[in-house]
Amino acid sequence: MAIQIFGTMKNFDCKKAQMWFKERRIPFQFIDLKEKSMSLGEFQSVLQAITKETGDKQEALQSMIDKNSKDYASIAYLDDSDIEKKLFENQNLLKQPIVRNGKNLGTVGLVPKVWETWQ
Repeated sequence: MAIQIFGTMKNFDCKKAQMWFKERRIPFQFIDLKEKSMSLGEFQSVLQAITKETGDKQEALQSMIDKNSKDYASIAYLDDSDIEKKLFENQNLLKQPIVRNGKNLGTVGLVPKVWETWQ
């Protein structure tokens, strides 16, 4: 298992995710989005994993958006075709934590029930 957690140090859900993996002694890598953003490949793999769960790419994109973000207004009224590009460009709009397990599995938000199935 190659777990990566993307988020910020101040986000409480990111801290909870880190604790969840630490308590189970599952090694992970934490990437602070304020220091280094996700690469296009990482972003696409998370989007693919969520699309696989929801069955619809637009629904997956909507589930990745943090509607409480101060920057949400910049994306709220965009066409669906522009949302993916805007999310990648402004990763502060992403719901945190973003957790990847390899290239095929990923989640957005605090979802320990899904992480349990990865073991």
